[in-house]
Amino acid sequence: MLKRTHKLDEIDDSLIGEKVIINGWIDRMRNLGGIVFSWIRDRYGLVQVVFDPQKAVYEKVKRLSNEYVVAIEGIVRARPEDAKNPKLKSGNVEILAEELEILAEAKTPPIYINREEGNEEIRLRYRYLDLRRSALQRNLIFRHKVAHFIRQYMNSKGFIEIETPYLTKSTPEGARDFLVPSRLKRGSFYALPQSPQIFKQLLMIAGFDRYYQIVRCFRDEDLRADRQPEFTQVDLEMSFADQSDVLNFVSGLVKGLYEKLMDVDVKEIPIVSYSEAMEKYGSDKPDLRFGMQLQDLTCEKFANELSFLAPSEGEALKFIKMESNVSFSRKVLDSYANSAKSKGLRLGWMKKSNDALSGSVAKIFKGLEIDLNLKNDELVILCAGERQAVNKFLGEVRLDVAQKANLVNGKSNKILWVVDFPMFEWNEEEKRYQAQHHPFTMPYLEDLEKYPDDPSKIRAHSYDLIINGWEMGSGSVRIHTKALQEKVFKLIGISENEAKARFGFFLEAFEYGTPPHAGFAIGFDRLIAVMTKSSSLRDVIAFPKTTSGTDLMVDAPSTVSKAQLKELGIKLEVDE
Repeated sequence: MLKRTHKLDEIDDSLIGEKVIINGWIDRMRNLGGIVFSWIRDRYGLVQVVFDPQKAVYEKVKRLSNEYVVAIEGIVRARPEDAKNPKLKSGNVEILAEELEILAEAKTPPIYINREEGNEEIRLRYRYLDLRRSALQRNLIFRHKVAHFIRQYMNSKGFIEIETPYLTKSTPEGARDFLVPSRLKRGSFYALPQSPQIFKQLLMIAGFDRYYQIVRCFRDEDLRADRQPEFTQVDLEMSFADQSDVLNFVSGLVKGLYEKLMDVDVKEIPIVSYSEAMEKYGSDKPDLRFGMQLQDLTCEKFANELSFLAPSEGEALKFIKMESNVSFSRKVLDSYANSAKSKGLRLGWMKKSNDALSGSVAKIFKGLEIDLNLKNDELVILCAGERQAVNKFLGEVRLDVAQKANLVNGKSNKILWVVDFPMFEWNEEEKRYQAQHHPFTMPYLEDLEKYPDDPSKIRAHSYDLIINGWEMGSGSVRIHTKALQEKVFKLIGISENEAKARFGFFLEAFEYGTPPHAGFAIGFDRLIAVMTKSSSLRDVIAFPKTTSGTDLMVDAPSTVSKAQLKELGIKLEVDE
């Protein structure tokens, strides 16, 4: 075999006149009057190779086709001036082939390599071919660089990378577990971890005061573009630390990533409370790349004119105002009104044009444009109803408007912290409160005392990192006393016996000296997707699943033999 002397990104002007050997794939070929030009591709770059009819090697060219794996020996020479390609590192040169060795033949691929054309299911079925695309290779190489930077950063700050188990105990509280049957202990099951949460807290009890891990996690839940059943997170925990310590540390990590790998100065990362985020943006993961904050309307002067928008006691009347470059048809605005109505809300709109008002509420709001500082060609949408519902709905409208009007600056990066989430949320299906983050989060102790009968008002020492409207990671200060942990279990309906069965080992560990500790986990796949401006997690994962959780390439999940099931002591009930 002709072994390469140079990778393709090393072929440039400095090698003119030298003999080189390259290895790679045939990207495409052209025959121009007998002279054959071929692009050779590896993960490092592209190089043009010329096959001259006067050379003995030319006879072998007739056997070549796209995606053949080849080894080529030849002389590097300058391209003609009008044939140079400044977009490529090798764009000023080409290789005049002298020897050719076909290392592997290839069938005609079922997808176009280096084009985004084609059915996505077919691309996933032939993912090993799709991964030859330069865009996907760049993403995975970038992913490697991010992981490398994170490890360097963590190691430099005294963190120790420790692996935690993949086969563990099922402690369902939130998403569904993936279960793994035990052959040796028939009738019993392991669970794949949704996160290393309990283990990393146990590591704090064990005295490893700074732990991290780039770890695989598993959740059996419905999928979206930003979710996969198996995913990677950057997990960390710190002893003798509080919320500010974690926020400062993770902020430094994120700033370093953007500065080192993207040449972007993130500057100071703002901190916003959950309540402020919901009031201003209608979302706990606000996208700050555009404006249109939600605002309350003081409506005393319009009390007799508000008509159907008049807020009842305990209700809110809020609005968002769009700039003059945003324009929507009556059909779109009516669709917002109908959607609001379906949620028990009332919505109206008004626009100022040529100093005159138009819209569904223009007549009842004479003079309102002065209070709103409404300028010509500006549009305002108003919504009335229960405050939380109004906030959430206008938050959704805000995002939809930004998307439809193309208000998002794709090059900008807006990062913030959202803190002080509610500790508990009501589960309507189970008719009980559940932990919004997880039950090991430290609640505000003063709230526990102040609202003993209303868990919905208790705040948590929890915090989320938000980048461009994506929840990038979550963390919290942890409970570190057995009594408080048992109290939280009780508040979410976990009995003493159930707590002992599910978490007995963990509760016992609290009795042997547990330091105050706090931690965080970054969604690694999401981070790469945001940093590479990818629209789907599938673009930054080597072998992703479909939205139904299927791996089309290996045909998983799949059935297993009756013998395997019998060995595990499992009988199946399959719906016909």
